Amino acid sequence: MNRRGAVVVATLALVVLPLAACAAPASPAASEPDVGWTDVQPGLPQNEVRAQGTVLDDGSTVSLCLGAVRESAPPQCEGIPLTGWTWDGVDGSTTTAGTTWGAYAVQGTYDGVGLTVTQPPMMLALYDPLPPVDPTGGARGEATAAEAETISREVSGRVKESFLAAEERDGWVWLDVVWDDGTWQDAADGEFGPRKVIVRSALQELTAP
Repeated sequence: MNRRGAVVVATLALVVLPLAACAAPASPAASEPDVGWTDVQPGLPQNEVRAQGTVLDDGSTVSLCLGAVRESAPPQCEGIPLTGWTWDGVDGSTTTAGTTWGAYAVQGTYDGVGLTVTQPPMMLALYDPLPPVDPTGGARGEATAAEAETISREVSGRVKESFLAAEERDGWVWLDVVWDDGTWQDAADGEFGPRKVIVRSALQELTAP
């Protein structure tokens, strides 16, 4: 199953591009190269990580959805695989048509593909994390509206299946990915220029005890 994807659907939205039957074909200049930052893949976390998302169990696979969740019954999403997950003693779940799901903070080890659970999950309704530090320092970004539109369109091809979402806000393009240790942030600064892209990692590495 692909990575992505809590009922924390808050700021993440699916973008649907309408197809016009009579539209002219796109010019070669309009098509974006599928470049990828293949030579700058983030390293694996040295410590355990924690993430907030929807755990979705369809009876055969269990996934942690870190991006958009399609609100249906049961919900649908593309997430990263969860190993070692059990519903025993876990509150806050719903089951419909053989699928069980709920919104949790999950802790475990990340191997670049999926997450192996090491601690009991906590319902997001009861989870009280520290407020995140603003990486912009409150300063406006330097991307023009045209630059932000171009960057938002291109970044998904750079990080490929790790892509979760991208949105422009206050001169910044906020790029959400499954995991980054700063490698993709450096790559974004190098390609698009500093003070234009903020890369946010859904998996947060914990401080070693």
